[in-house]
Amino acid sequence: MNTLKRRFVAEGHLIDSGILNRTFNLIIEENGDYEIIEFRIGKTNLDPSFLEIEVKCENESNLSNITSKLVNLGCYEKAIQEAVCKPALKDKSVPDDFYSSTNYKSMVYVKGKWRDVKNQRMDGVIVVSGEDVYCKKLRDIKQGDMILCSSDSVRIFPPFRERSADEFGFMQNDVSSERSVDVSVSMIASEMKKQKAAGGKVVVVSGPVVVHTGGAPHLAELIKKGYVQGLLGGNATAVHDIECAFYGTSLGVDLRTGKPVDEGHRNHMRAINRINHHGSIKNAVDCGDLKFGIMYEVITNKIPFALAGSLRDDGPLPDTINDMIEAQAAYAEIIKGASMVIMLSSMLHSIATGNMLPAWVKTICVDINPAVVTKLADRGSGQAIGIVTDVGLFLRALTQKLA
Repeated sequence: MNTLKRRFVAEGHLIDSGILNRTFNLIIEENGDYEIIEFRIGKTNLDPSFLEIEVKCENESNLSNITSKLVNLGCYEKAIQEAVCKPALKDKSVPDDFYSSTNYKSMVYVKGKWRDVKNQRMDGVIVVSGEDVYCKKLRDIKQGDMILCSSDSVRIFPPFRERSADEFGFMQNDVSSERSVDVSVSMIASEMKKQKAAGGKVVVVSGPVVVHTGGAPHLAELIKKGYVQGLLGGNATAVHDIECAFYGTSLGVDLRTGKPVDEGHRNHMRAINRINHHGSIKNAVDCGDLKFGIMYEVITNKIPFALAGSLRDDGPLPDTINDMIEAQAAYAEIIKGASMVIMLSSMLHSIATGNMLPAWVKTICVDINPAVVTKLADRGSGQAIGIVTDVGLFLRALTQKLA
């Protein structure tokens, strides 16, 4: 049987990112063989390494399987192939061999040139229109869209570890409950100052735990001082923030004393009823009824926000989006162009947001549960860090550092 061969090229910080070893191991584990044609090691922190490798297999099926996996590691074929595109025969339906996108920066070889993929996100379909290449959700595909098929003409750029110790990548997917939270908060505060000075876009994903733990005033302060340009959450986040503003409680517990108040279990429903009376959160702010809190600062400072509904919602508030598709679209619109996302004790909304983000967006995950932080920080982003701590204490410390 004749041995089949293909040559691949990989560039970047291949050694310290672990991609070099993963490339070799993958080929052997998939019953292939390889020969290194050329390997150049970068001599400085800024110099990339270069690898040219010839992969050998006994059959085409095995070689194609290895090829698709090598592409996901950032390798691409030296003999570049023009993108293979097939039309969608009906709405929301694509050919079986469609390419499913990752959250890594990607390029596709179209009309003799590498083209950047726009609207990069994971689990999308890549559409080619003339010289434009972009991701779309499967549900948004229209009949006649030209769909990229196979990974042969795709080049992926996995995020590499940043080598400079004073960069944001100081923790790089590292999650530990034993790390000094103060050190982590100082680094995040420094990065947020840089983002504000550079006109960056910081989006916060907040769960109601922020309110329960006494963090609402601190998050409101960050919004007031211009450190936040978008807020995502669920119905409960706004409900308990407004409950706190109206009645000083969260889930009926007095936030000053930590003790339940008489009939306090009614307070979140009273808050919803009061907002319903005004017709919207904005109307409650405009008429002077809602005077402080997270949602007050969001409305006052004209910060875009989206509240996604769920089965367990009370009310919900009139501002809550109860159609799942509409809520996803609202989230996607707010995080568009985000340079930094801070996820605060809201696993489901944070995971949903993470799935929409390209891998290069700086992402912070804060939760008291290490499993939640690990799940969020391990979503494939080279710029994600995790902090295991009480979110209320985290926000208090962050506000102090930024003051």
